[in-house]
Amino acid sequence: MILKLIAACVLAALEGYLLGSIVFGIMISKLFCHDDVRTHGSGSAGMTNMLRTYGAAAGAATAIGDVAKGAVAVFIGQWLFEMLVPQFEPACGAYLAAIFAAIGHMKPAWFGFHGGKGVLVCGGAILALQPLVFLALVIIFLIEFAITRIVSLGSIIIAALYPVLTLCYWAWQGAAPSTLVFIGICSVIMAAMVIYMHRSNIQRLREGTEYRFGEKKK
Repeated sequence: MILKLIAACVLAALEGYLLGSIVFGIMISKLFCHDDVRTHGSGSAGMTNMLRTYGAAAGAATAIGDVAKGAVAVFIGQWLFEMLVPQFEPACGAYLAAIFAAIGHMKPAWFGFHGGKGVLVCGGAILALQPLVFLALVIIFLIEFAITRIVSLGSIIIAALYPVLTLCYWAWQGAAPSTLVFIGICSVIMAAMVIYMHRSNIQRLREGTEYRFGEKKK
């Protein structure tokens, strides 16, 4: 059983990382704009920088791709656990895959280990696993954005709230204590990674120079 558990964990992590390394922002900017989005704006390959640099269509396509790969990684991770170690909670495999999908997006093997910040990839994983939590986070983000028009601040806030909402959700679902501990650790890791990737944004927020959506480029 131990060997099967190790194999399931390794496969879930590997497929998550490889899927995460397919960074749609970079591919879209290179294939359709003959450019690299990482040379513009924040230097990130995420939806916000794509939107600011190339417009709504590029931003929307990037968002859809990032959310989709997060969800697909989760489904595969869950399936691997169901097939190889059915005695364990399949959600554990899903969360493991989600973490490595986010790592792949942030440090993609295919693109020089320089990608995006992982917010939408984590969002896709959350949507697949916990649609109610996803809805709550979207509402919180939209309220924050309506007030401040700062995307990064909303991302940081929902990342910080995610572990709390996750534990509440799975406790409500009646998850076993061991499962709650594992999922709680995974959700904290996901949140910490996203917040860490926003460290330059946090510095600009402190200085009062962070970009507000809709303002003219300086």
